[in-house]
Amino acid sequence: DCGVMEANGHQTKIIKRNSPNIKITYHEDLIEAENIMAQQKITVIGQGFDVHAFGTETVNTIRLGGIDINHPLNLKAHSDGDVVLHALTDALLGAIGEGDIGLHFPPSDDQWKDKDSRFFLEEAVQMLHDKGGSINNADITLICEKPKLKDMREPMRSSIASLLQISPLQVNVKATTTEKLGFTGREEGIACQAVICAIINKDAVSIK
Repeated sequence: DCGVMEANGHQTKIIKRNSPNIKITYHEDLIEAENIMAQQKITVIGQGFDVHAFGTETVNTIRLGGIDINHPLNLKAHSDGDVVLHALTDALLGAIGEGDIGLHFPPSDDQWKDKDSRFFLEEAVQMLHDKGGSINNADITLICEKPKLKDMREPMRSSIASLLQISPLQVNVKATTTEKLGFTGREEGIACQAVICAIINKDAVSIK
C-alpha cells in the first residue's frame, strides 16, 4: 500500500496503532475484530401493547399483521387498525428508546388518517438500523375470541418477518382468548402484545 502511494508522489509515514484499530489481514484479525465489535453492542428488549374496538361497519376483511383476514366488522381506528403492527412498532420503539407510536405518528395529525400500518413499522425498523441495530426475534400474542387465526399464522409470520427484515424462524405468532371475560371475551374488540429482542450500539440508545 505504501509503495503504491509513494509511486504516485505521496509521502507516507508509520503510525503506531491503538489496539482496537486493527487491520484485517489474517483470520485471527477477523476474530479479534468481531470480539471488539461485540463489546460495543448491547441487547435490548421492547414491549408493545395495542387495542382496537370493533365497529358497526360491515366489511369483508380486517388487517392484522400486514395481511387481510376475514371478519364481518371493521376495526375502529385512525389508521388501518392493525393491532399487531401497532404493538410491534411500539415494542421496537421501546427497545431503542424512541418513545412510542403516538409520539412519532400522532392520531391528531391527519396525514396518518387511514395510513397503512406497515409504514409505521418500516419507519421504526429504519430507526433501529440507523442506530446500528439488528433484530434477534419477535414474539406476538393476539388476544381475541374472533377471528380465529389458526390458518393465518404462517402467512402472518411471513408478513411480519418481511417487514422486520428477518427470517420467519425469528418470528413467533400465537393467539389466546380471555375465556369470555372482558371486552375481548364479549367480542367487542381485539388486543395484541408484542415483544422484540434486538442488538444495538450501546452508545445509540436515547430516552424520550
